[in-house]
Amino acid sequence: MPAIKSLDELKRIREEALQKKQMKAAPGNVQVIVAMGTCGIAAGARDTMKSILNYVETQKLSGITVTQTGCIGLCEQEPIVQILMGDQPKVVYGKVNAHVAEQIMKEHVQGGAPLKNHILAL
Repeated sequence: MPAIKSLDELKRIREEALQKKQMKAAPGNVQVIVAMGTCGIAAGARDTMKSILNYVETQKLSGITVTQTGCIGLCEQEPIVQILMGDQPKVVYGKVNAHVAEQIMKEHVQGGAPLKNHILAL
């Protein structure tokens, strides 16, 4: 990270960080949970999380809570993303890279149509 050269720049960075934190903690009827255990992080879960948060921010979506959890125990399927929408059954996706995460957000979370080729049978 480059050096911060002014108080205004520090305030801007702080505001951006607070907005991202609020986005993660905002209450809503849709929960997106990314497994961020050691194996998930090694498999690319950080990029998956960034892609989801970026999608929520760029599309100005509300009512979505994005959180992270530890290891789910399916290391060979990492990165794993769980979607909880209202009273519908939980949907668990495996091998979710940044591109697939964006598809999940667009087609499942916004469109209501789960991506069948990435769902894990539990």
